[in-house]
Amino acid sequence: MSAQKFRWVSSLVFLLFCSSSIPKCGSASLQQEPSPLQYFSGLEAGKTSLAFFTPNVSPGAQPFLEQIESSAEVLQDYGVSVVKVNCPKEDVSRYCGEENALRKAFLFRGNRLIREFPTDALFDINSIVANVLFALLFNEVKYVETLADLENIENVLKGKSNMVFAYVPATGTAEHRAVMEAAFVYGTIHQFVLTTEAALLKATSHDDPDVSSAWLSFCHCQRATEPAQPCRRTALAQPLTLLNIHRHLKLMGAPLVTEVAEDPEKISTVHLQLGLPLVFILSQKETYEADRRTAELVAWQLLGKAGVALLSRDLVDLNVLHRSNVALKTPDEGMPIQYLVLEDTDEVITLVEDKNKVKQIQEDEQEEEEDEDEKENNQDIQDDQVVEAVSRDKKRELPLEQILVLTEENFHSSLLEAAQTVVLFYASWEAVSLAVLRSYSEVPAHLKGTPGVLLSRVNCWDWPGLCSQENVTQFPTLRIYREGQQAVTYGGMWGTEELSSFILLSQVSCPLKLATMDEAEGYLRGEFPSELSSHHHTSLLGVFSSATSEAREAFEEAGNILSGHIRMGMYFEDDALALSQKYSVSPPALLLARSGGRSVEGIALPKHSVQDMVQMIRYELLDIFPEITVPNLPQYLQLRKPFLILFCAGDISQVESKEMLKVAKGRPQQAFVACWLNLEKTPVGYGILRTYFSTTPSLPVLLWVNLHAGGQVFKFPSEQSITEMNILSWLEKLQAGLEIPSSTLSEEDWKPPLPAYDFLQMMEPSVPELSPHPGDTPAQHAPKNPAGDTAGGDTATREEPSQGSTAEEAGSPGRDLRGTAPRLAARDKQSKRHSEL
Repeated sequence: MSAQKFRWVSSLVFLLFCSSSIPKCGSASLQQEPSPLQYFSGLEAGKTSLAFFTPNVSPGAQPFLEQIESSAEVLQDYGVSVVKVNCPKEDVSRYCGEENALRKAFLFRGNRLIREFPTDALFDINSIVANVLFALLFNEVKYVETLADLENIENVLKGKSNMVFAYVPATGTAEHRAVMEAAFVYGTIHQFVLTTEAALLKATSHDDPDVSSAWLSFCHCQRATEPAQPCRRTALAQPLTLLNIHRHLKLMGAPLVTEVAEDPEKISTVHLQLGLPLVFILSQKETYEADRRTAELVAWQLLGKAGVALLSRDLVDLNVLHRSNVALKTPDEGMPIQYLVLEDTDEVITLVEDKNKVKQIQEDEQEEEEDEDEKENNQDIQDDQVVEAVSRDKKRELPLEQILVLTEENFHSSLLEAAQTVVLFYASWEAVSLAVLRSYSEVPAHLKGTPGVLLSRVNCWDWPGLCSQENVTQFPTLRIYREGQQAVTYGGMWGTEELSSFILLSQVSCPLKLATMDEAEGYLRGEFPSELSSHHHTSLLGVFSSATSEAREAFEEAGNILSGHIRMGMYFEDDALALSQKYSVSPPALLLARSGGRSVEGIALPKHSVQDMVQMIRYELLDIFPEITVPNLPQYLQLRKPFLILFCAGDISQVESKEMLKVAKGRPQQAFVACWLNLEKTPVGYGILRTYFSTTPSLPVLLWVNLHAGGQVFKFPSEQSITEMNILSWLEKLQAGLEIPSSTLSEEDWKPPLPAYDFLQMMEPSVPELSPHPGDTPAQHAPKNPAGDTAGGDTATREEPSQGSTAEEAGSPGRDLRGTAPRLAARDKQSKRHSEL
């Protein structure tokens, strides 16, 4: 591809990306709403339009119209106009008839119909743009289902052009849209091939790919001049976005090896412009051919990670050692070129991969000593996976810029800055705290655009007095403070999504008091409150009459306990009886709305104690036939009931799901938990099956497991089909003692393989060694006031050291002992193995 053509494509992609990302004045919207006659008479040859035919009054189409209107601006950039056509009531034509009303959208080129879309397939802007472009580029983007189809396309392209092969788990996703937008621009240069078949992805990969994530690879078929020669493939290592695809294709279009005959300081290639390093292979006339082959070998291994250039010593006067054979130029402005002596190409690859992602900071002698100690005592941390993970990633800097650091000086004043202040109390030396801090650092991205929320953190190792005042007795602890209200402490899983959900739900009063019948029914439909409109959660509404004040008070207290975990509303107006009777219950009662209010279940409230009500609410919110995952397993284990669990090697089939759901709904207050587990999504299930059986049985397999009484595991007969009748008959045999268990679990307690560290015991003999002055005792230097930082600086805004650094000044005069726990543990030479502690 010529440089001029390449620059034209790059400019077009950049303008396209900007046009779809930056709001414009006078942005496009749905065109004027013509009648069918006006629309069809105005169609122009070669012009493409997406039309939606609907009666004048159609409230059911409003969600779809909102999405289609938001996509009008993007589609306009691709020459597609979006039109809403108003159908007269008397019109019973193909497009306006009752059968098609509100169900389909139509894509026309001129007056020729290209594609019909069911409106439920156009559920957001990504699905609209992706499906429309997929239809328009039907001949340019090949869809394949089998490995043979893919190989046939490769064979046709060999020696002619390259191929972009993309896998998306489903069409209509953001990744699918990104691929189609890239194909719209690059489709005339490369052949785009798309698949949604997970089996095909696995067949084309040497390792075990994650089929739940989109994937893209550039296939260098143009370089394959022989029919038997395979097309080299270079996978995109970043998420599938339009910008990342454009960047990847731009790198693939650059020369594999650039020959340089001038000062390398003046060289600028596409790799440096995109923030990647440039590797120079130093060559001379006598070894040119061998050096060229070496440069190509390195270039293939570094493709997409760095550029490779062949620098001739004969043409450029280099003032470096003659034995230097490799030079490295980083994209960082002002950084000098490094000239190195390397023994083989593996060292070049290692050099780039170590310095490719982050700017390297030269470590001091103390950090190097600690690294050596960690290598020697590597077995000391292998018994704790959390500690091992944190230690392994200790040099990775966390994006904590949007999380305010709180100290004793600014803690109370910061609580007044926002309507809701979220505080993470943690200890910088403790592994679980650091793991949670990593999840917490990703919360700002999830809450982007959410007003009135201040995210902050307190390092209790630096400010023990503050944490003591706030009664923080364990690490980590997350609390939400609101003016005039008692702080709410988080007690759930520590994943980013769970933390974000808790913070969002805590913005709204729990329970939320509703004033009118319309508000109550809107709440059940998921329309109220507006702050949670995009947060998909089951809605729970308590309905009370004036005669049920005791139950209402218990419900309010239960709401305080469940705040942040459940969306709860309360209605106790004069017409509460009419609202509850609409769902066949009488006050006091619960109305449970799942899936945005499409089904509302009425539940009587027989018990009025707070704890009974909390337990009942938690139980009712559990799914009837849940998919068991690592995060939700504890909720179902707390029921202390046997599990009737179906293990599947993927999504459960509709037939099996229907039959299992019948079993789950068979009797009220079921005596067991009917559930299923997807081994592809939760691979830990393979280990569970290997514990139950010597080998993994053929899937799907239905098991009865009683973890809380005897640990017996029963296997449903594999020769029988999974139906309600067969399952119930089998369960009756189990209860009658007519079935033999397949295995019995051990009664031994699960314990850590090694004892835990006793940090206080380890610190006692080491503290005197770190006294700043001879003869001083640790007590003389203990910080009586945590606010006093003898290192100087503004303590109100002082940031703590990064994870990768240590306290270099630990033994220097004037330095207190805060932040030294990891060093003390590392320097304890009296015991070299964890098991001896």
